[in-house]
Amino acid sequence: MRSFFTSFVLLLAGAQAYGQTAIKPLPYPQTKKVDTANTYFGTKVADPYRWLENDQAGDTKAWVQEENKVTQNYLSQIPFRDAIRKRLETLWNYEKYGAPFKEGKYTYFSKNTGLQSQSVLYRQLGSTGAPEVFLDPNNFSKDGTTSLAGINFTKDGSLAAYQISEGGSDWRKVIVLKTADKTIVGDTLKDVKFSGLAWKGNDGFYYSSYDKPKAGSQLAGKTQIHKLFYHKLGTKQTTDKLVFGGEQTPRRYIGASLTEDERFLVISGANTTSGNELYIQDLSKPGSAIVQVVDNEKSEVGVLDNVGSKLYIETNYNAPNKRVVTVDAANPKPANWKDLIPETKNVLNVSTGGGKIFANYLKDATSLVEQYDMSGKKERSISLPSVGTAGGFGTKKEEKETYYTFTSYIYPPTIFKYDIATGKSTEFKKAGVQFDPTKFESKQVFYNSKDGTRVPMIITYKKGVVLNGKNPTLLYAYGGFNVSMTPGFSTSNIVLLENGGIYAVANLRGGGEYGEKWHEAGTKLHKQNVFDDFIAAGEYLIQNNYTSKDYLAISGGSNGGLLVGAAMAQRPDMFKVAFPAVGVMDMLRYNQFTAGAGWAYDYGTAQDSKEMFEYLYKYSPYHALKPASYPATLVTTADHDDRVVPAHSFKFASRLQEAQQGAAPVLIRIETKAGHGAGRSTAQVISEQTDKWAFMFQNMGVPYNVAN
Repeated sequence: MRSFFTSFVLLLAGAQAYGQTAIKPLPYPQTKKVDTANTYFGTKVADPYRWLENDQAGDTKAWVQEENKVTQNYLSQIPFRDAIRKRLETLWNYEKYGAPFKEGKYTYFSKNTGLQSQSVLYRQLGSTGAPEVFLDPNNFSKDGTTSLAGINFTKDGSLAAYQISEGGSDWRKVIVLKTADKTIVGDTLKDVKFSGLAWKGNDGFYYSSYDKPKAGSQLAGKTQIHKLFYHKLGTKQTTDKLVFGGEQTPRRYIGASLTEDERFLVISGANTTSGNELYIQDLSKPGSAIVQVVDNEKSEVGVLDNVGSKLYIETNYNAPNKRVVTVDAANPKPANWKDLIPETKNVLNVSTGGGKIFANYLKDATSLVEQYDMSGKKERSISLPSVGTAGGFGTKKEEKETYYTFTSYIYPPTIFKYDIATGKSTEFKKAGVQFDPTKFESKQVFYNSKDGTRVPMIITYKKGVVLNGKNPTLLYAYGGFNVSMTPGFSTSNIVLLENGGIYAVANLRGGGEYGEKWHEAGTKLHKQNVFDDFIAAGEYLIQNNYTSKDYLAISGGSNGGLLVGAAMAQRPDMFKVAFPAVGVMDMLRYNQFTAGAGWAYDYGTAQDSKEMFEYLYKYSPYHALKPASYPATLVTTADHDDRVVPAHSFKFASRLQEAQQGAAPVLIRIETKAGHGAGRSTAQVISEQTDKWAFMFQNMGVPYNVAN
């Protein structure tokens, strides 16, 4: 240890180094066990910590306080924790902008001056007017934990409806105001969840929500039946018209949008997170019926745009990597679809603007963007700064320019203005973060999983790092729900990289990097493929001397938290540190809370069949833990997480503390006034990241160095 510490001091001349001190942790709380069990297909499954599912109960709240006390006592003893916090505050303290967008006569953009709790929404006349504050979420609450969760404008820009989230909850409030003087119009809508806002003229808008669970279970109670309403301005929410859903057309997820000309109402209905039915209603014809376009949930389908009655549809129906088709709204069934942009070997995501179609392809999890005209003719490939992720491009039909953001693991987010006619990109706003990309490198490798499947991974580190197996390494992944992990810059990761660490992101099956087939290969009875891919990524890093099991940490959130929990249960010997965040840990009961039943497409349920139960029971992190020597683990969750309820993490942490046979700490960090992740204040984010890096370096025996 001393020689390793000395080498750091010599390498980082002029830097301050913090070594290790022994930590005397408090004893874990004596978590009670209750004789609770369920029987599945003849197998009795004990669930002694089920009482922790009642997050409103006094004994649960007392347990949370005791666990947080143990965790904060441990973290407070790490000698370099405050130095990491100060470093992160310094790194975070730069202006951050969101890409501009035009509404009416104004251009809007978000900005955070550095350490503000929430970004502020500004506006200016045209592109040259003086910016003024339009909405400042920092005034929504005293502690900065109420966030702006979305805003939608009328076509003429004179009215705006915005959503707020309190304490990170998915339950939202909707407030309408006149943009001219920012005066509030009508009453605040309450208890809105998983909803967009689609204006119809200036009279009102469509939105979606569930019936609020009964008192005492607002956060954890099931949300099964989504409903689409129309709210007319100036009327009470209780009189809002039910448009779709409810008893007549019960669906778990319902979304609505309008085509830009407001002719067609487009409705998506689904019972799981993959695949959807599609409906349209021609609002230009009073009293017209809602017409079903796709009558099953076997594929994903959505309306991109229209030209008159001609609809432009993006879908993976008969095209796992997606395609764009056209059809006349009078006969919109799939049998009448015509390919406009056919499927290719790369996964397609599409946006429109300026009378063009922007095809954003994923090529080995990085962006390749092409521009097409509305007849499907390719006009150009858009030149990007380097290999990374480009997002944006969408704008209104009459616009001549649009904006996109480009980023990678070593390219801080930069906003570009794009001239649609010429294809020229101009740098608009460059991130001011203290980071020199020329000192770091990020490369993509491919490795073989257990069954021989070729899996991509991007590895990022400081140039000159010696691959001697002693580099502190964080392996991150997700692996589910058709979500693609594409390169993106992280200010927090600078702390790792500048201290000789390595950051690796693996693109596991279950994600969307290679289309629906890649997704399907990591679902239900194939879910073990995801864990195998993740473990194989760690093995690759070890075999190629990037790190070793003494310096390897794993991290993931939500479905990624499940991933980390399963991996550490299956291979507790392989990792030094584990960070399961807001994870789905009880795979037998996940479908009993909030909208969890909608995740069954990916997971299956224990009630489906004996085979499905046995498969879930085997890998379910909460159930798979057995007495063993586990990695140092910092479980993270939040008291307002009403998507993956904190009970998952509570139960997992309790059983892990019970099962731990080694000396490594098992802690749970429970954030208050926070939810699944979105909308957290800057202070909350920095605090959690501080604790993550401090915990990791401490348990790897790695000194922390910070430049003076």
